[in-house]
Amino acid sequence: MLDPSQERAAAALLVSHWDAGTRLDALPEVLRPRTRAEGYAIQSHFMEHTRAPLFGWKIAATSLAGQRHVQVDGPMAGRLLAEKVLDNGSTVSLANSNMRVAEIEFAFRFGRNLQPRSKSYDVAEVMAAVATLHPAIEIPDSRFNDFCIVGAPQLIADNACANLFIPGPAVEIAWRDLDLAVYPVSGVVVGKSEHQGKGANVLGDPRIALTWIVNELSSLGIPLLAGQVVTTGTCVTPIMVAPGDEVMASFGPLGALSVKFS
Repeated sequence: MLDPSQERAAAALLVSHWDAGTRLDALPEVLRPRTRAEGYAIQSHFMEHTRAPLFGWKIAATSLAGQRHVQVDGPMAGRLLAEKVLDNGSTVSLANSNMRVAEIEFAFRFGRNLQPRSKSYDVAEVMAAVATLHPAIEIPDSRFNDFCIVGAPQLIADNACANLFIPGPAVEIAWRDLDLAVYPVSGVVVGKSEHQGKGANVLGDPRIALTWIVNELSSLGIPLLAGQVVTTGTCVTPIMVAPGDEVMASFGPLGALSVKFS
């Protein structure tokens, strides 16, 4: 079992690679988490390397295909750091990117706190705490050379492959009346390809995914706070991108946003 000094050292090593745009094969044996709990303990120390309040959370591996791809048996939670949040229409450099993908996601901003408790939250309770819905693009990445083989504890320690996040404006129509599970979304690489998806690709429903992360954090003693945003995982198979590409994400009446890559 890792002690707090080892957890901090592991987090500092991962953050140093994140900042430098470099990667490692695996955490050193003496710093390597063996369980999901140890991975989350390391991840918690990422907050010692930022001065801004936590922007929110992400969910990784919300589809069976995604879980098989990175060889994990379930979703993983990661922190969205405020300094990694970009404006709609931003340009992102791929110079040091490992994954080189864009993901089209539903994100929710909370209007009130959900505190840790022994009883699981249900979907209705979680949705009652949500203030706004947002279309979003996530640009994940990993600090590991081959993120498909390191396993869930190290991926969680690596902030569940969190990197850059682009939230769109709050949805203005009555979105609570919509069935987000069947709601269609699309991503277009301008002049190259079109990619279709729907909310059901995210643990069956983005609202179910949102409830999963609330309960995952609750089990770790972590509250989900008013103002924080949770992005619930990609509704479209991750879109491969290259320098010069522009990705347009369309949520129909719920909004649209874009990102360019250099």
